[in-house]
Amino acid sequence: MRYIEDIRDGEAVVAHYLCKKRDTLKTKSGKSYLSMILADKTGTISAKAWTLNNDIQSFEAGDFIKIEATADLYLDEVQLNVRKVRKSQQGEYLPADYIPVTDKDVASLYKGVLEMIASLDNTFLQEMLCNIFERNDTIKEAFLRNSAAKTMHHSYMGGLCEHTLNVAQICDFLAPRYKFVNRDILIAAALLHDLGKIYELSDFPENDYTDSGQLLGHITMTSELIAFEAAKVSGFPPTLKNLLQHCILSHHGKHEFGSPILPKIIEAMILSQADITDAHIKMFEEALEKGPSQSDWAGFNRVLMRDIRKANY
Repeated sequence: MRYIEDIRDGEAVVAHYLCKKRDTLKTKSGKSYLSMILADKTGTISAKAWTLNNDIQSFEAGDFIKIEATADLYLDEVQLNVRKVRKSQQGEYLPADYIPVTDKDVASLYKGVLEMIASLDNTFLQEMLCNIFERNDTIKEAFLRNSAAKTMHHSYMGGLCEHTLNVAQICDFLAPRYKFVNRDILIAAALLHDLGKIYELSDFPENDYTDSGQLLGHITMTSELIAFEAAKVSGFPPTLKNLLQHCILSHHGKHEFGSPILPKIIEAMILSQADITDAHIKMFEEALEKGPSQSDWAGFNRVLMRDIRKANY
């Protein structure tokens, strides 16, 4: 198995990958070619088949395929120039090689989530969160399995639980350091903030946007879930529900980042900052892990718009 993260410019590659995307396009001269996104558990890579002949056999997005290709550098990123491709046969690949998984113990992460819920004083919030995370097996299983994003950060199995607990722990650290903070609302919002990702993103190995994810997005779906679950808790205060939903609807911090409303309570502001802190630091961590071992510099990150360096001296 040749993992994508290990492929270097100029290398010959003969390996099996999951085809996440396949398009037939045309060059400026009108010649047809295939454009693909290939994946394994270490990441994704762009691939092109410029010459369509009998060596380029039939396959579709979602298939496992065997390729023969050469790695080339294009716009500072390695891509594959594919000469041969065919569908992989059963037994030629191990599915586990194509599903990225958190290096954390998911059972321990989940225990941390339950401990956060148990630490709340508000019985309405505690009851609602127990119904969601502990008593609803469908949500629990998806929460422990799903990623936190398609590609940006924590985009691996167990990533949603890992990111959620990280954000809740950051919020718990910040809560006593500022006046006027309602810790229970903040922690509840942190635990719920990305739960709609279980509906927004499909299961592995695809880990792609669902139809409802494209049309509604996880922010809207999480807010709707809160309204639905709050209605099941007898006497749940309407204002408490509104405040919790506000934290969710504003947790991306800015309109241009996808939030329909800006943070208007201190809990929402802390949540938005905790969320972006964990996401951005994880991007640094992943860039450093994937960077060349012989260099202190990991390269340019297009999301963060900067070069990233290890603090070696």
